[in-house]
Amino acid sequence: MAQTHFGYETVDEQDKASRVRGVFDSVARRYDVMNDLLSFGLHRAWKAYTVAVANVKAGDKVLDIAGGTGDLARAFATRVGPQGVVVLTDINEAMLGVGRDRLLDQGLPVPTLSCDAEKLPFADASFDLVSVAFGLRNMTHKEGALAEMARVLRPGGKLLVLEFSKIAEPLRKPYDWYSFKVMPLIGKLVAKDPESYRYLAESIRMHPDQATLKAMMKSAGFGHVDVHNLAAGAVALHAGIKC
Repeated sequence: MAQTHFGYETVDEQDKASRVRGVFDSVARRYDVMNDLLSFGLHRAWKAYTVAVANVKAGDKVLDIAGGTGDLARAFATRVGPQGVVVLTDINEAMLGVGRDRLLDQGLPVPTLSCDAEKLPFADASFDLVSVAFGLRNMTHKEGALAEMARVLRPGGKLLVLEFSKIAEPLRKPYDWYSFKVMPLIGKLVAKDPESYRYLAESIRMHPDQATLKAMMKSAGFGHVDVHNLAAGAVALHAGIKC
């Protein structure tokens, strides 16, 4: 049976999705609070930058994958207007429920769908933009997921992948200390779940670095890929244009 990683642990491929689902079931209700605490609020700036790079216009069709609590979907929905469409998806129903309810409370009836990014239930060339923020690293078959994202994009459409990446070398030791000591402690005190945040720190280290992810996107069908390093490379935005 094929195996993959769950943080630093080796698990059967068929088990990873359920293990990841368990993590996000646990953190869903406090996800945004924890994001604010752990990133010192910077995740909002990173997402705002992603929206600016997206440059969606009225009438565009947007797919937000692993969209969780709906930050990007909300921003895109206000820009595409009533003529456009934004679809919010996540494999985790607890996260998706939080996002759906929040969007409805804000008067944004964005369609939501629970689905696997590796098997997207959409026709070829359905969207102008696909986004995935802090979700790709949790996917079992990243190459397959990227190929699916390319498939549902129209030619010339854009994929935006906002994800943790490889921080600049001088900051690596303090970043490791923060990730493996402080993050689980805050997870314990605030979310009552240190193990989920230990997994999240480990999953960041197992994710491809900037150059590797760029090559993966090119192999998946994106002819041009720009890499925008944020926070000294701790986070990177990869922007790919479908051939």
